[in-house]
Amino acid sequence: MNTKAKIGFEGEKAAADYLVSKGFKILCRNFRHRRSEIDIICTNEQLLVFVEVKTKSYTAFGEPEVAVDDKKAAKIMEGAEHYIQETDWKGDVRFDVIALVKSKGEFTIEHFEDAFY
Repeated sequence: MNTKAKIGFEGEKAAADYLVSKGFKILCRNFRHRRSEIDIICTNEQLLVFVEVKTKSYTAFGEPEVAVDDKKAAKIMEGAEHYIQETDWKGDVRFDVIALVKSKGEFTIEHFEDAFY
């Protein structure tokens, strides 16, 4: 596994651990539908949350959350629509971004709720 993939994998695990510590229940990780991938799907009470995780080891070229552009959001929403139909979800839905920066072996985590819709 190359360094970028390793940091991404570690970031997704750290994001999942963070969500669990905040009371979320993880339903699925790395859900795929056609060209869409959703990093984490979880619930918090009656809310279904689709989470995109972005991890960087440095921010010289911008913060991690900036990488979630309109095109990426549209792909996530496409996958989310399929998941909602597949599971017959009837409640509210939210799209979040968790941005992580790894420095000196530790992650800094920022959670952006309702990042797009």
